Amino acid sequence: MTAVLEQTRPVGTDRAGVRGRWAVTAIFFLNGLTLSTYLVRVPSLKVDHHLSTGQLGLVSTVFGAAALVTMQFVGALVARYGSALLIRLTMFALPLVLVGVGFTHGFLGLAVAAIVFGAVHATTDVSMNAHAVAVERRLGRPVMSGCHAAWSVSAVIASGIGAAMLAAGVPPLAHFVGVAALVLVAGLAVGRFLLPASADRAEAAGQAAAGQAAAGQAAAGRDGDEGAPAPDRENRRAGWLGGGLLVLGLTGFVLMIAEGSALVWSGVYLHDSRGASLAVASTAVTAYTACQTAGRLAGDRLTMRYGSARLFLVSGLVATVGLTVAVLSPHPLGVVAGYAIAGIGGSALLPLTFSAAGHAGGTGPGAAAFVARFSTFTYSGVLIGPAIMGWVAELIGLQWTLGLLVPLVALVTIVLANRLPRRRLAG
Repeated sequence: MTAVLEQTRPVGTDRAGVRGRWAVTAIFFLNGLTLSTYLVRVPSLKVDHHLSTGQLGLVSTVFGAAALVTMQFVGALVARYGSALLIRLTMFALPLVLVGVGFTHGFLGLAVAAIVFGAVHATTDVSMNAHAVAVERRLGRPVMSGCHAAWSVSAVIASGIGAAMLAAGVPPLAHFVGVAALVLVAGLAVGRFLLPASADRAEAAGQAAAGQAAAGQAAAGRDGDEGAPAPDRENRRAGWLGGGLLVLGLTGFVLMIAEGSALVWSGVYLHDSRGASLAVASTAVTAYTACQTAGRLAGDRLTMRYGSARLFLVSGLVATVGLTVAVLSPHPLGVVAGYAIAGIGGSALLPLTFSAAGHAGGTGPGAAAFVARFSTFTYSGVLIGPAIMGWVAELIGLQWTLGLLVPLVALVTIVLANRLPRRRLAG
């Protein structure tokens, strides 16, 4: 279903590709820093704007809805203008939007700012993932896990800065201005090291493939899909049900629900079902995110050594074991340990799935379209996953609800692992 990355040139000699790798990794970091800075101050914004719980929920909803709608157009924009240009534009706009949130007054102003923020963030999200796929294709080695690790690290840093700002009594606007200035300067600095627009289209590779296919057709005197030029095949594969997108999308949907359950419901489960104190309950999220970040830092090297299919299978099984331990353990420390194991196992799953979605789109504009549509599934999991779990927990209890994730994660692990490339990548 997804193409195997091929080494096109020695990595050490491809300086532009290496610079592109570190540039897009930095973009992931800056994007995570900006979004997490906003999220960590949401409670402050609720108080400052005198919002009810329902109004705050609506602000979160319009943010996600704007992101989902925007994603439907980003793939075409990447194909036309290149992901690098969109990243440069959004990394200029994103910090300005963050400052704009700080200037808002009341529910309506915050809701409008959230809509703009959601749209700009979604454009950045799809563009940077598409660019990471282009870097992988150029270098012939995985980089997606490292990019997502940078995002996770930035979220931890943003949380720490936010806690310090809150303790010092710094208002949201001043906090946002400081972070936005850093993101703006850094974004402008690293943006010039991104790969050119042609990297998203892989024009040379596409033309060569098309020429070879045309020569093959002329020699054999046949037409049809088997020798079709890459762009035509990509157009067909880029549909909502084509190229295995449905399988990839549902996998991403389940993985994001599982991740959301750890971030949103683990503390609640520890406190309500296992009698842990609030301080102990909060350690489940810390253990999960810390182990997830550590796993992602090693994810690219493990992919190169063992291959996508084997790493995905083993990681998924480890995550399944971790979730099982968390659900069944009668002691709070066992639950925390279970979520730590789940964080390690789950660390590689989403980056591998994102990479598979990008490469499933081929070497042309279809890659960006696949990333955009796959992102729609993942964002849907983020938005409605916690709500679905809450509704189900009302009916059957939180422990049984969390338990339902175990067979779901195991199922998507087995299904997708059988579709990923088994060959190890050149280093």
